Amino acid sequence: MRLVILGGPGAGKGTQAQQLCNNLSIPLLAVGDILREAIAEDTDLGKLAVSYVERGELVPDATMIQFFRQRLLLWDVFNGWVLEGYPRTAFQAEELDFLLSDLAQELDWAIWLKVPTEVLLSRSSERSRSDDSPEILQRRLDLFEEQTLPILDYYEHRNKLLIINGDRSPEQVQQDILKIVNSH
Repeated sequence: MRLVILGGPGAGKGTQAQQLCNNLSIPLLAVGDILREAIAEDTDLGKLAVSYVERGELVPDATMIQFFRQRLLLWDVFNGWVLEGYPRTAFQAEELDFLLSDLAQELDWAIWLKVPTEVLLSRSSERSRSDDSPEILQRRLDLFEEQTLPILDYYEHRNKLLIINGDRSPEQVQQDILKIVNSH
């Protein structure tokens, strides 16, 4: 199984991705963790990424794709993976598809955790750090929606999009994902 998890800030991507990995016995590729590791280990890629991460900017697409090319060649992802935190744009989704076809792999599903904006806002403000003003949270949501709607179209067009109601308990959401993923 090769899965991508998509959802707004506070949609529960991290939780669902982690549970999916446990349930399907495949590794989680969480972009944030991978970048932090690369930076901590001071790899070539880590050196490239650190300046962006320190400024709170997104690491450029070209760097990220190089990064995944290296990561997807490792033996532990041979039987599949769950990708969280990438792709964030339709362009990245397409780049990822090119990379996968290069590696003779294919994405099974892009899972969209659909959660109403007001729920995302209240979840985000509950877990937010003190420096996250409502304006910043709103800005993050707006940015996310601008970037993400095209990515949903991209996957829908390729019949790869699974829409899951994310506005329920984490257990129910997980059951739903497993039911659909296992039935295909």
